[in-house]
Amino acid sequence: MAEKTSENLSQIERDAVKARAKELREQAKAGKNREAGEKQVQEAVAKLAGLDRQIAEAFVALVGDVAPDLMPKTYYGFPAYANAAGKVVVFYQPASKFKTRYGTISFDESAHLDDGDTWPVSYAVVAWNDAVEKKFRGLVATAAS
Repeated sequence: MAEKTSENLSQIERDAVKARAKELREQAKAGKNREAGEKQVQEAVAKLAGLDRQIAEAFVALVGDVAPDLMPKTYYGFPAYANAAGKVVVFYQPASKFKTRYGTISFDESAHLDDGDTWPVSYAVVAWNDAVEKKFRGLVATAAS
């Protein structure tokens, strides 16, 4: 278990909160500037290595192709994409961020994935291949609709 620096947050979690606050300040300055968002996403991906980077690069390319109207931004340091209202729709959380076994592609509340009484919103991703890409092409298209 990660060493706790306060009663509730580990150092990794505290760092994530600080990074998010910095992101919000930078995003407020940039406004809805696509170039600034793309730069933030590319910088976030460039910090990754190995499988995390491979998946992040494929994720970024896929969202750009399937949902070009979504605005690139970072979300707790993760590559993310938001709708016109600025609400995050989908993001990639690399395994290395919190030292987990796998990275995830997750859909936030503003994604249009509602399907009955329950539906998945987060997917573990341990490889990127044609089948994975096909699955996420459909999910991202639906989420962004």
